[in-house]
Order: sequence, then structure tokens, then C-alpha cells
Amino acid sequence: MTETNKGTKPQPLTLTQELILMLLNEETGYFHQVPGWHLHCAVVGAVLAELSLRSRIDTDVESLFLLDQTPTGNSTIDFILEEIASEPNQQNTQYWIERLAPRAETIIDSVLDRLVEMKVLEHHDGEFWTLARVDWKMGLYEEDEKGTANQFIRTRISRAIFMNEIPDPRDVIVICLVNTCDVFRFMFQLDEESEQRIEFICKMDEIGRSIAEAVSHKMASPTLRRAAFTRKIPMVSLRKLLRNPHVRDGNLNALFASLAEEYGPVFKIRPPFARPMVFMAGLEVNRWVHKHGRMYLRARDYFSEFEKVYGASGLLPSLDGADHFRLRKSLSPAYSRGRLGGQLGQLYQHARRHMASWNVGDAYTASTMCRRMINSQLSPLFIGVDSQDVLDDLMKFKERALSVHVARILPKFTLNTPGMKRRAKALDTLMERIEGVHTPAQRADSPRDLVDEYLSLHASDPQFLPESNLRFSFSAALIASVYLGDMYSLVVYAMVSQPALYEKIREESDALFGNGDPEAEALAPPAIDVTHRFLMECMRMYPIVPMSIRNVMNVCVFDGYELPLGERLHIAPTATHYMRDIFPDPYKFDIDRYLPPRHEHRSPGYAPYGLGTHMCLGTRWMELQLAVNLLLLAHYFRLEMSPANFKLKFNPFPSLKPSKKLKFVIAEQRRELPV
Repeated sequence: MTETNKGTKPQPLTLTQELILMLLNEETGYFHQVPGWHLHCAVVGAVLAELSLRSRIDTDVESLFLLDQTPTGNSTIDFILEEIASEPNQQNTQYWIERLAPRAETIIDSVLDRLVEMKVLEHHDGEFWTLARVDWKMGLYEEDEKGTANQFIRTRISRAIFMNEIPDPRDVIVICLVNTCDVFRFMFQLDEESEQRIEFICKMDEIGRSIAEAVSHKMASPTLRRAAFTRKIPMVSLRKLLRNPHVRDGNLNALFASLAEEYGPVFKIRPPFARPMVFMAGLEVNRWVHKHGRMYLRARDYFSEFEKVYGASGLLPSLDGADHFRLRKSLSPAYSRGRLGGQLGQLYQHARRHMASWNVGDAYTASTMCRRMINSQLSPLFIGVDSQDVLDDLMKFKERALSVHVARILPKFTLNTPGMKRRAKALDTLMERIEGVHTPAQRADSPRDLVDEYLSLHASDPQFLPESNLRFSFSAALIASVYLGDMYSLVVYAMVSQPALYEKIREESDALFGNGDPEAEALAPPAIDVTHRFLMECMRMYPIVPMSIRNVMNVCVFDGYELPLGERLHIAPTATHYMRDIFPDPYKFDIDRYLPPRHEHRSPGYAPYGLGTHMCLGTRWMELQLAVNLLLLAHYFRLEMSPANFKLKFNPFPSLKPSKKLKFVIAEQRRELPV
């Protein structure tokens, strides 16, 4: 693989890029965990070694000195070259490694972005990376290779270590860098001879020795010890909490925003007769959780009791690490925009069939109406059956289980009442229907659905995905119908309550459907500009999952607050949606926020789908389905609110949705629905 810029000769991958590729663990979709200082020293050492290979600097035992300050054309390393050139006094290599190490994270981010641009890496939602498989030529070696850049680099390195080939000076440096990170033992089966070989190779390079000295020096430094002075987490006054207007209107996103602005990014709330709950909210919290959460937090602890209700263990929401990444990769096709885009004809058909049951003048409770409309589409597309008749029972059982075992707002016995036991039996009914249509003969020539993906994974590895997990997994369509249906109810409310925007969306829908049903390409954001930005603003103002729960698995300090082992954290990623320094005038519905030059969504402060490794897997599917449903609704019907002066209040548990008082009235049918 060569790094090519227009008008320039192709250049080999830089040493920093090779180091990052060597550290990628494809099983987890992330990188081998390396102590921060070790990694930072290795990254800076890679840049210095690159400058040395390009004859910009030279080193000896005593010093590092500048040979040529002409820029290389690579911004990732040129800013370090400039800093070396600006230093009036000559320093040694270890000095520069220690001085520049704090800049390493910026270098890593830049390298990752560049590798994605070069199509060496593919970036996935949730901060996962995978290697792209392409045909490429490594310009430095003039060898044709098929595979991935990572495989080629590892082949070179393994030959030097295990076959005693004389390593190229470049490979000597790569071996030194990876050895500094102490991850060779995770990449190869090492014995005493190969370990001695690695140590021998590392002594060949002056920069490699300097990196090792910098790491050793820092390990003995007090800066790696746990902070002696940490801040006390403030406790929110119960009186002040109850007087907050957002407690009364149920807007948890705005509530957490106001508390974080007053008390800081970490605070406690003490519910009556319960231990204090720790909350985190704010822009820096979002950055930290998204980038570093996988190292300190895990999901399984809070979800395990809920899993047991369904007889399951190791479901997607409760998995962490490599298992979570593997399951996400296996299921991602079923949740992709491409999968839905290929079935738009069926989506239109299911949506119209459901809307045909509406009568002008009828009024429907907002959340029920929208859940049923979404489920009329998701159930046949995801699991191949109709489930409208069991939807209410299954959702009431699932919401009760969440309230008992996740939100912990109801006692356990409430899950075992006769009514709940009766509703739980609806899951058996659903399973029988799904199994009845997912036989080889029934599925012949049918597009793959979510059940097919689960069954394939179960057949290939029944230990990883046991049969006991399938009951809950197959009900995923119903769970998605609830969350997406609740979001849709808030979207419809936003449209109906704002006549000017309603008219613009109607104009876009009439233009799209005026000449037949549009293909997926016609539903791209530029073609439905107003609708797209309208939906983005709905996601900002009404994110339906205002909080995620994680347990601390490794003691850490955030913003001076120590988060002890085992502490349960309630993270509010969408509190930032109501913070004035991120979204000016946050209570104003403003779809122009997403136009240049404002682009207010381009930061971790915009997080409607969650953050980190557990980001919503179906975001692209959801965006397309919401757009289709909103446009179809505007094209065929005119809705009104009841009561007409309804002021939005939320029912926040277990997900945010409008209060039951909100109803939608079918005021007019604008045109006939095709049969």
C-alpha cells in the first residue's frame, strides 16, 4: 500500500502508520491495550525515526541534531520537525520523546484518519476499525501483495524474528516500537529464543534504545501513581431536584443538562431510601466515554438480571470487548441502510396497508399509533411474521422487566403477577410463528432478515450464540418497534405542532412521490434537505434514550473525580443537547443548526445514538425508515393534535415518549392510498 498525494511520487506507509496497523486487534475491532505512556513514547519515537529515515535529523548517543528542516509534505510529522528546528539548544533523543509524548494522541487521531482516507482501514460506528482487503504494492520493497497492509507488515516482522533474516533498518525500528508497547506476546507464540532475538534486534537502533529509556524513566516517576487528591463528588439537593421544572415535564435530557451546568460533570442524586446514584454529563464526559470508556467501563453488570428473565446470557447490550465486536459484525448487515434500501418496495407496501385502516376524524394515542405503524413494517422485515396482536403484551412485559431490573423503580414481585405471567406467554406464540416460516423451503428466494443472521451464527457457533438466547434475540424487532415508534411519535408531534415546517415537508413528499415510489438514492439527504435536517433536530431535542448505565471495571479518575471499582455510573450523553455552549438557544427548534457554517452537530455533543462501543447498531436503517414514514404520512394525510394546545410532556420510562394525553387526529386524507 502506498500513500499517494496528487502530483507526488507514491510514498510507503510511514512508521507511525505501520505501528498503528501492527497494534490493531481484528478480533476486537480496536487496538491492543498499551499503557498510555508506553504508547505515547512509541508513537513519538516512530515520528522521530521517520524523520531520521528521511534525512531530516540524525542521532547519536549524546544528542539529536537537525540536518534539514525542509518540510516532508506530511503534516503529521512536519509539525514535530518544526518544533525541533525551533529549539535553540541541542537535546538528546530521550528529551524529545518525553517532551513530545503529550502530543501523541493528536498524532494517533491524524494517522487513523489518514489510514481511513487511504482505504487501508475501515472505520465503523462505535469506534471500531477493520482492515480493508485490497491489492496493493509497497513502494519501498517493489513487491506485489494481496491481502491487507497489516498482514504484509507482520510477515516482514515475523521473518526477522523467527527466520533470523537480517532485518531492514525500517523493520528494526518497527520491532523496537512494538516491543516498547509489549504486545508481541499477543501477536505471536514467543519462546525464549524468539524473545532473545527481539531484544537483540532492539539494540540495533539508537532511537529504539532511547524510547526504552524514556519508558523506564517514566515508570519510576510519581506521575503514574494514583492521584493523592481527588475531588468530592457533589450531591444534588433533593429539594432543588424536585423544584426543577424538568422533573415535572419529564424531560430527562434537559434535567441532566441543568444539573451538570450547576454541579459539574459528575454529581450524585440520592433517591429516597436508596444509596446515592452517580451521574455523568457534559461534552468532556462524552469525549471520555466515546474514546476511553472501553478501558474502564462495562455493560454486563447492569443487564445480567434482565437477561435472566428471558433465560438468556450474553446478549448484545450486555457484551463487551471481542465478543461484543464479533456479534455486532455478524448482525450489522441486518440493521444496515443498504438492507432496508433493497426492500423499500415492501416498506412502502406495509406502511400503506397500515395507514389504510385509518379513518378521517379518528383520534389515536400518539405513542400507540406510532408504535403500531412502525411494527407493521419492522416485524415482517426483521422476523418475517406479523406480531401486531401480541405487541402490547410483549411490550408491557419487557417494560416491566426493565423497570424492575434496570431502572430499579419497581420491586421484583411485580414481574410475577398473573397478568405479567400471561403476557410472557406471548413470547412462545411469537417463537412458534417465527420458527414456522424460517425453514429452508419457506425462506427460499427471500431476502435475508434478522432471524436468518441469528440462525446462521447459532449454527456456526452454538456456544457463542446458544439457543437459549434466541427467544430474546428474535423479539428484537418488537423492541425496535417500541424505541423507533416512540421516536416517530415525537417526530410527528414536532411536525404537526409547527405548520410552516409541516408545509415544507409536505412539499418535499409530494415532489418525491408525485411520479411513483422513489428509490433509496432519491431519499439521500440532499434530495430531502428540509426533512433530513428536521429529523436531525428532532433527534437533538427528543432523544428517546437519555441515559446509559455502566459499571466501573478499572478504577479511574475523570476531571479530578475518582470513580471507584464497581461503581454504577448513569451516563447522560444527550444532556449536551440542552447545553447552551454547544447548542445556542437549545430550547428552540431550529433546523438551520446543521447548515454551514454552524454545523452544530459536528462534535461529541450531538449523541442521539449513544457513544462508544455500544452505539446504536441500526442508526442508518432508523434514519431511512423515519424519513420514509414521515414523508408518506405528509403525502397522504393531514394530522392535527388533540388537545390543540397540548404542551409537550414526556413519559420518560423506560424510554422517552409523549405523555398519554397526546393524541393525533386524522383531519384529512389528501389522496387515495394505492391498493
